[in-house]
Amino acid sequence: MKQTTWVIRPEDASDTTAIEDLQAEAFGPGRFARTAFRIREGVPHRPDLSFVGVAGSRVAGSIRLTPITIGETVALLLGPLTVSPDFKNRGLGKALMRTAMDAAAGAGDKVVLLVGDAPYYSPFGFTQVPFGRITLPGPVDPARLLIALLDGGDMPSGAVHPGWMHES
Repeated sequence: MKQTTWVIRPEDASDTTAIEDLQAEAFGPGRFARTAFRIREGVPHRPDLSFVGVAGSRVAGSIRLTPITIGETVALLLGPLTVSPDFKNRGLGKALMRTAMDAAAGAGDKVVLLVGDAPYYSPFGFTQVPFGRITLPGPVDPARLLIALLDGGDMPSGAVHPGWMHES
């Protein structure tokens, strides 16, 4: 494995094109039909919780957290986590995850939801949502619906809506 040095820093507006290119490469044109992408449509991600990993002058990976509501609970939707194929399997995705999850906890956020692979995300505190407890406005493999409770509180329930519809 080739060692890579990168810097993880907050995302800024100049990174948008590079991030969009990474997402297109990783997820293809069908990404816009996926439920998680549709939830994020039209809802700005949290700039204080969105980061890029930079190798030299190149954006090698990114992670974003977007406000959602689960039932009556204010929460965050993680994703996409994207790493350039040139930098995969070098720890950048995990470093971005740790940075984003630490930032969310530090900001006082309590719940992070995502659609992803449990073996990858469980080391960051994610567990599978019990079937039917949380519903999304589109199809999702229930085995891939994962949640992290940053304060150890109760798991929310209900429908997921984009943005923060209610303040808890």
